[in-house]
Amino acid sequence: MTAFAAFAAAQAVEELEIDLLLEALVQRHGYDFRDYDRPAVRRKLLGVMQQRELKTVSALQERVLHEPGAASSLLRALAVAPATLFDNPTCASQARIALGTSLRPVAVPKVWLAECAGVGEAWSLAILLAEEGLLARTEIFATLANDELLAEVREGSIDAAELPGLQENYVRSGGSGMLLDYFEVQDGRARLLPRLRARITWAQYNLVTDASFNEFQAIICCRAMADFGPMLRQRVLRLFHDSLSRFGVLGIDRELAASDANAAAYLPIFGHLAWYKRVG
Repeated sequence: MTAFAAFAAAQAVEELEIDLLLEALVQRHGYDFRDYDRPAVRRKLLGVMQQRELKTVSALQERVLHEPGAASSLLRALAVAPATLFDNPTCASQARIALGTSLRPVAVPKVWLAECAGVGEAWSLAILLAEEGLLARTEIFATLANDELLAEVREGSIDAAELPGLQENYVRSGGSGMLLDYFEVQDGRARLLPRLRARITWAQYNLVTDASFNEFQAIICCRAMADFGPMLRQRVLRLFHDSLSRFGVLGIDRELAASDANAAAYLPIFGHLAWYKRVG
């Protein structure tokens, strides 16, 4: 067998192992990553294997099926990575403009953070909506598929010592005050002020399997969709179209292609960025 043939055979075996592991996650734990982007899944699996010093995906599967806590660790690795406050100032500044303009005429706007990247993403949105004078009448629905992560973010806090270092990104996003003023600090941990946290509803929701559950004036999913395979991406775009009100705002990870589901129903807000207004 040539070196190339041996490599191809090893790759085929690894792909089969990944198929079996993802099937095990569905059957045993109810989380479906089978239609996620395979290179992204493989990269994350290899990262977990390296941490655990495992040589094969089958060895990882054995741990997941039989070792307490192994499945939880793997599901965390496959989930969207947690965000820090205003870690993407450009996206946050775009959100200020897109949401500020579109939500202002709505009496009680609803915003969906789909597969939210933890308290960092949700709290950043709450702060910028507060500065736009919108938060007091806006409902933010932040959803996650993983119920264990959901339980953690509901009681989430951050290291208070991190706040001064995040001030620059906050200002770059369009913030004009002091980030620390939006937090209460106790025992070295910082939490968003209660009046701001009260506008965020955390809920379990699975983009892979669940149906539309409300009508929203804005839907934001800028972090999770990069990990979706082509079929799942189209399913989610159809779901968002079904869940977004006419003239509502859609913020996603990259610009819509002409072949994307319901692409003709949207007009770009900025002309070259992945923020859209539904018009059809």
